[in-house]
Amino acid sequence: MIGGNLLVRWIVAGAACVGLSIFATEPAMSADAQMQMQANAPAAASATPGQVPGQQMPGHQNPGGHPGGGKGAPGIINDPNYQLGAGDRVRVIVYGQPDLTGEFQVNGTGEIAFPLIGNVDAGGLSATQLESQIASKLQPDYLRDPRVSVEIMTYRPFYIVGEVNNPGNYAYTNGMTVINAVAMAGGFTYRAKEEDFYITRAGDPSSAQQDAQQQTKVHPGDVITVRERWF
Repeated sequence: MIGGNLLVRWIVAGAACVGLSIFATEPAMSADAQMQMQANAPAAASATPGQVPGQQMPGHQNPGGHPGGGKGAPGIINDPNYQLGAGDRVRVIVYGQPDLTGEFQVNGTGEIAFPLIGNVDAGGLSATQLESQIASKLQPDYLRDPRVSVEIMTYRPFYIVGEVNNPGNYAYTNGMTVINAVAMAGGFTYRAKEEDFYITRAGDPSSAQQDAQQQTKVHPGDVITVRERWF
């Protein structure tokens, strides 16, 4: 019995020594490592299951990572006073009325063909003004206090003529300049005057040609003329 007790004490003492040895040999964590661990703790706590801390999950977007929101075609013109014209395509939403909601193109006479109320004048109006125009025609005969929203989906093309390889009309691109338009039209011909151009603004009732340079901004419906050099 006494020998058994001695054996148990010897085993317990040996286990304690091994534990102390392991604890003593474990490397101490540096101050920098401790700070890094504390810094990563909030990210790890807020991570979605299956997500590496700091990694962006598919379908999630960092705030401010992509411009968006607001009325109008994405990434094109953010001008609430933009005047609609032939070739512009709009989406009209009448809240609570799916049969009256859809996309419509402004035709050559500046109108859109709308259900129930027929042709609606849109040319020369802003999106906000078109909302009011449609709402006024829907009430009171068809709807009581209709709520209407208009978004511009695509803009009318611009035109480029003169000394370019492929004159014609092209889809408008956000922030484009005259030199961008020339590139889309296949570049200059050998006769082109490459520094001076004419541009006719779509919203100018006089349709007067204005002098333009390579970095002049182009608007939907504008007509660019690439001039010919004489020597």
